[in-house]
Amino acid sequence: MVTLPFQMIEFVGMDTQFLESFLLVVEHGSVAEAARRLNLTPAGVTQRLKALEQELGMALVSRSGRTVRPTEAGWSILPQVQALLAGVRDLRNVANEKSFAGKLNLGAISSALTGLLPPILSTLAEKYPLVTLFVHPGTSNDLYAKVISGELDAAVIVEPQFTLPKTCDWATWRAEPMIVLAHRGTTERDPHAILESHPFIRYDRKQWGGRLAEDYLQQNDLTVRDRYELDSLETIAVLVDRQLGVSLVPDWAPPWPEGLSLRKIALPLSSQKRRIGVLWRRSTPRIRLVQALLTEAQQLEMASDAAPVRKAS
Repeated sequence: MVTLPFQMIEFVGMDTQFLESFLLVVEHGSVAEAARRLNLTPAGVTQRLKALEQELGMALVSRSGRTVRPTEAGWSILPQVQALLAGVRDLRNVANEKSFAGKLNLGAISSALTGLLPPILSTLAEKYPLVTLFVHPGTSNDLYAKVISGELDAAVIVEPQFTLPKTCDWATWRAEPMIVLAHRGTTERDPHAILESHPFIRYDRKQWGGRLAEDYLQQNDLTVRDRYELDSLETIAVLVDRQLGVSLVPDWAPPWPEGLSLRKIALPLSSQKRRIGVLWRRSTPRIRLVQALLTEAQQLEMASDAAPVRKAS
């Protein structure tokens, strides 16, 4: 069930377009940018702001040159305006069963943004032109927290290595084996010897995928000589190409940076894989949009070794 904050009930009789104009002006600090996004003239947005201020009996924004900032009163109502507009969007989505319209807030890690999502987003845009999709980049840890809090409807992340709360569900899209990444000119054949004899470019241990690499090193008693530690897989690949070291990374979905001279070396008898998939809240009012996302991923056969994608329930 979609509910609106009690404090905002008094706003319901007001044209929500005025509130939306106020919110966009505050978010972008510009009447011109808000007008562009609303397909209005700056004068039209200004008129909406004035009408809203007259209705509430207080100044909501102040101007300094071309920059617009909320007044103290504007800041005070901002959280309630955001909550009300989110509630209105949810109501429209729940009620709009036939036309399949709505807004989906989707988080995604960087490798999913470039490798997994583009074909899915293309199909969704073609099949469901009334669906507005907002994609929020981030790390798995941060995006997980935003799904749990309700800030995001779903996120494409690395599978957590802990038990998920009962309020959420998970579907795996792709299982990526861990590999040793070395320059093509590296002559050694033993992946463990390569890791221990070259400078090591470490996949950030604060990232869930980086923890898998660290676990493998510890489980096999491997001692490496750290040179760098970073969270960008693409950058790691470039540094390896420059012969600045070797790395232990997941074999992530293409595209990889072009023009690199690299070797991908399988690990002996390793079952460790970085699993990429979708986390979503079962209670989200936009469950049908999540369901469409999962269905398109399944139909595109994201990876030959991916687990079956389950529909949202």
